[in-house]
Amino acid sequence: MNMTTSYLFLVLAIFLGVTSNSFAKSANGFTLLFPSIITAITIVSCMYALSMVMKTIPMGITYASFAGLAIIATVMVGVIKYNQVPNLYTIIGLCFIIVGVLMVNLLGDS
Repeated sequence: MNMTTSYLFLVLAIFLGVTSNSFAKSANGFTLLFPSIITAITIVSCMYALSMVMKTIPMGITYASFAGLAIIATVMVGVIKYNQVPNLYTIIGLCFIIVGVLMVNLLGDS
């Protein structure tokens, strides 16, 4: 697997992770069947996609990138879908996450 394919799988994993987070909120503590099933399917699919990425990209870089970008994307879903607007300190913290992901991918050893 080449690097381009690995990063495409990483994007897929992020999408699936954010989807699972969104449906987990909708599942209301896993009391609603449909959102609970979607949550389970997407999180398992997400882990599969991450395992594919780790064939090429080191585990630490993979997971740091996944976690950071999934956090950013999940916050954006929270803003759009649930009207959960972050405060100034949260925005600053999210900016640090973005800088960290960029540093790990662009300046870290891989």
